[in-house]
Amino acid sequence: MSRSERLLQLMQLLRTLPAPVLARDLAAELGVSRRSIYRDIGSLRAQGAVIDGEAGYGFTIVEDPALPPMMFSPDEMEALILGLREVDEIGDPVLASAARNALSKLRACLPDRIRQQMEHSFLHAKRFAPRPVITIDMPALRQAMRDEIAVDITYTDKFNAPSQRRILPLSIIYMESALVLTAWCKSRQDFRAFRIDRISQCTKSDESFRPRRVPLMRESQNYYRAKGLK
Repeated sequence: MSRSERLLQLMQLLRTLPAPVLARDLAAELGVSRRSIYRDIGSLRAQGAVIDGEAGYGFTIVEDPALPPMMFSPDEMEALILGLREVDEIGDPVLASAARNALSKLRACLPDRIRQQMEHSFLHAKRFAPRPVITIDMPALRQAMRDEIAVDITYTDKFNAPSQRRILPLSIIYMESALVLTAWCKSRQDFRAFRIDRISQCTKSDESFRPRRVPLMRESQNYYRAKGLK
């Protein structure tokens, strides 16, 4: 890990770990010595970060120069918090982690008054159904959707019948009890919805369907709307 990468990770740890964060904990997280942490804290301060604390007492980030100050109305703040908390609850592990990181970055760049409102928000999201077990690489699937690349999947339906499909992935729907992938199935020549926890393998192909994703998305919405599904 380069020093610049370590400084970025150190800033993220200062945003996310309960303050004040002890140097020994930061050193353990980054795999470096406490002396390196003290030097890195000095470098971050020199770059404009306002970090309170010292050796033996822990460190707290007060102002984050990497993030611009933002002003939100109370309702806008509640909407942002609730949305990120919901992603933390219903998203796949990578997105859930991203939501927690985004919330910590948001917290770090807010003025004190707005930060206090955020800390004491009364809106929460809760999943009651167990999180479905996802075995495929979700970031890779999302990247294939962004790049408009077909993927090959191994899918097991509700009758436990496996099949191999090549699909054009269109969208992911996050539901309370399942994650659903909508796609154009080349095997069936029709729109299909796949429960992601029933996909055991997902491999990016060399077939591009750019720029058809947006038109296909519109067609799929009309397709499901005609079936009474919104």
